[in-house]
Amino acid sequence: MDLNDALEIVRPHLKTQRYEHTVRVVDTAVKLAKQNDVDQHQTELAAAFHDIAKYHPKEEMERTISSEPKLPKDLLEYHHELWHGPVGAYVIENKYGINDEQILNAIRYHTTGRAHMGTLEKVVFLADYIEPGRKFPGVDEVRESAWKDLNQGCRHALKNTINFLMSKKQPIYPDTFQAYNDLTRYLNN
Repeated sequence: MDLNDALEIVRPHLKTQRYEHTVRVVDTAVKLAKQNDVDQHQTELAAAFHDIAKYHPKEEMERTISSEPKLPKDLLEYHHELWHGPVGAYVIENKYGINDEQILNAIRYHTTGRAHMGTLEKVVFLADYIEPGRKFPGVDEVRESAWKDLNQGCRHALKNTINFLMSKKQPIYPDTFQAYNDLTRYLNN
C-alpha cells in the first residue's frame, strides 16, 4: 500500500479539517523522518493512518477496547480522546492487513507516547503535535526543539501535555508519564 492508497482509505473516516491535519502530519513526519534516518514508507503509512479512528463512535471504541485482548483495559478509565490511537492500530491491522509492528506502535502511541518509543513512534508523535496547523501555547518552542533533537522535542511535548492536563485537573495516562521519565533519563545520561 502506498501513501495515496492510505489517504484514500482515511479520507471518508475524517472531517475535512481533520483530513487536512492528517496531510500536514504526513508532510511534517516525512521531513522529520528524513532528518532522523527513518523509513519514509513506514512514516507515510503511520502518519496517514494515525487518526483513522478519531471519529469512531465512543461506544464502538469502548466495545473494541473491552473485547480485544491486545488492547489495554485501563484506557477505559481515562478520557475517550486517548482511545483512537490504540483502536486505530487495531483497525489498521485487522481491517487493512497492515501488520508492521513499528507502524502499528506509531499509531497506537501517537497521543500518549510511551517509554522506549522507537524512532518512528517519536516522529509520528511529534509530527502530530507540531504540524503547521497547530496553534496553542508552547507549540513553537516544541517545534524548535523537535528540529534540533527528536528526543528533546518529544520530552518537551510530553512536558507541555502533562502540565496542561495538570492545570485542568485531568488524570494523565501512565504511558505519558513513563514516556517523559524514560526520555528524561536518556537525555540526562
